Amino acid sequence: MNLAGQGGDNSAGLLFVNFNQDCTSLAVGSKTGYKLHSLNSVDKLDVIYENAESEDVCIVERLFSSSLVAIVSLSAPRKLKVCHFKKGTEICNYSYSNTILAVKLNRLRLIVALEESLYIHNIRDMKVLHTIRDTPPNPLGLCALSINNDNCFLAYPGSAQIGEVQVFDTVNLRAVTMIPAHDSPLAALQFNAPGTKLATASEKGTVIRVFSIPDGQKLFEFRRGVKRCVSIYSLAFSMDSVFLCASSNTETVHIFKLEGPKEKTPAGTEEPQSWMGYFGKALMGAGSYLPTQVSDMFNQGRAFAIVKLPFAGLKNICALAIISKLPRLLVASADGYLYIYNVDPADGGECMLLKQHRLDGRTDGTESSESLTSTPRDKPLTAAAGPSYAAKVMSSQPQSSPPKEASPPKDADLYHYGGSPQSGGAVGGPQFPSGAPPYLADEDTRDLTGLRLDDENEFPPMTHHND
Repeated sequence: MNLAGQGGDNSAGLLFVNFNQDCTSLAVGSKTGYKLHSLNSVDKLDVIYENAESEDVCIVERLFSSSLVAIVSLSAPRKLKVCHFKKGTEICNYSYSNTILAVKLNRLRLIVALEESLYIHNIRDMKVLHTIRDTPPNPLGLCALSINNDNCFLAYPGSAQIGEVQVFDTVNLRAVTMIPAHDSPLAALQFNAPGTKLATASEKGTVIRVFSIPDGQKLFEFRRGVKRCVSIYSLAFSMDSVFLCASSNTETVHIFKLEGPKEKTPAGTEEPQSWMGYFGKALMGAGSYLPTQVSDMFNQGRAFAIVKLPFAGLKNICALAIISKLPRLLVASADGYLYIYNVDPADGGECMLLKQHRLDGRTDGTESSESLTSTPRDKPLTAAAGPSYAAKVMSSQPQSSPPKEASPPKDADLYHYGGSPQSGGAVGGPQFPSGAPPYLADEDTRDLTGLRLDDENEFPPMTHHND
């Protein structure tokens, strides 16, 4: 989330904060540079890498657990730099016709969002594959990119007046569908990990909807509240797509559970006799003649769990992650803290604060609460048919100490990429003055399709052809 436009006193000096695609690391941009933090522990916030050479970093996006990062600074807001942070080298840079508002990455594509256009790059050679021009004004650069290679979809606003969502296939480079999601303009978009669901929220902020992708059918509708309109700052699915969280400018983060309607009571069994039971049955029976808006409200799902933050009105971003094999809600805020809450996947309810960490690395005696990781509310995720996707992701992550900062590159590894014009209005790109980079063998320059971009030991994706 870009915090550069955050109103008020931002004493923490943060300009950007975001989780990577699988919520295993946190990127923080500030006036003094940027940091990458590991999220494999509740008690510690280890620094994977720190760069103090780049100032006023307003966007920093990491590609999964690789060494590839995309960086934009306030001093050059139209210039994108793609770097290999462990080797301290710049892979390429591109300049655009307007301010870069957002950058999204997956293992196939890199998306650059401007106010009225979207650039789609091939992440393996950074060439511009397609440009979506003349999009409706999008001053916040709102868009979402699926992280799944098989469902590599891009979602962005299709209107500045109402909540239309355009879904674009970034592999076949064609429009897929338009979803009339809300009556008000869009405020937030987010795909689930497989790229089969899309969550949306409008500027009104009272209703959150989930649609199937690519057909655009509405699957779920959740009501965040009815008393007041709010600004939704972020939406995030759990990696197994069972939960969806939403943060806003209020002190409450809502967690919704994506589950179908409960099964009917079997014939011959008695339902609990209670006033609420009779009231619920009366509402269901009245649904046929109540106004549509009223019956829709009764059919909307409510929050499965909530989090009460110690602040309101500050920009923030939330995520659902598995840390130490347990589900956690993470909230990174413009106040300079990362908050970690426990989530009970069985009973929900109000989540308990486990730890808070300062994102600037300083300590002031109030930076963290006592660790509560052994509370009885900690329950492991249950799965009837094997481990969840989130569990598989976490089991593949090493539980060792964070990697050490890369040593300075040798002279032979230092090189510069030029800036010749590229298609689509973006200028720059990877160009070697005299042949391939010294540390790449000839076969690497011919074929890099075997790169494992989720492996942090791999070189970043790049391709160079000698004419």
